[in-house]
Amino acid sequence: MPVTNLLRADGLSFDQAAMLEPLAIGAHAVRRSGAGEGQTVLVIGAGPIGLGVMVFARLAGARVLAMDVSGERLAFCRTWAGVEHSLDAAGLAAPQMVKRLAELTDGEFPAVVIDATGNAGSMTDAFGYLAHGGTLVFVGLTQGSITFSHPEFHKRETTLMASRNATREDFDRVLRAVKNGTVDIGRYITHRAKHDDMIERFAHWLRPESNVIKAVVEWP
Repeated sequence: MPVTNLLRADGLSFDQAAMLEPLAIGAHAVRRSGAGEGQTVLVIGAGPIGLGVMVFARLAGARVLAMDVSGERLAFCRTWAGVEHSLDAAGLAAPQMVKRLAELTDGEFPAVVIDATGNAGSMTDAFGYLAHGGTLVFVGLTQGSITFSHPEFHKRETTLMASRNATREDFDRVLRAVKNGTVDIGRYITHRAKHDDMIERFAHWLRPESNVIKAVVEWP
């Protein structure tokens, strides 16, 4: 590996250093979207990547709305990521969510929508949540195909992007935010296990009721 690819993590704990990469994925998605001061950004999916998107969209000066099907995760993103509004999508059809978004944005809708779910249904619905001329970013990955209405896509003059990477610029930004305490890694890591116990813990961590955000496996 070229030395230029290495990032000095002086002053960080091992926990903090380990969380730079997932947070950089979210920071990169925000930078690609062009989200900035005064814009409304809707982030769909309050998992570890979505939370990173939320916090760095807020730090970019955006007004951040969060959507998820888990009330516990929405509560976490309100306190940890500082989102302005959270929308519980559990049991709601897309038209109902469109109505709610219209109420929250005075009929303007979000200028940027970033989907971090990797769920094909959610990704399809996201096309209907955008403002005219808005940008839709898929940072979550589905293994299948997605379809959308071309007339709806066309009339909104939608910009569609994929985001899957992180650059040195993104890592540097996250590193600064962690070092200055803007991003609280202590609360981002919700579960731990010793390496001897990790296999048996996985089954529990994969269940929604475990409320895992990030789990750390500790080695001697």
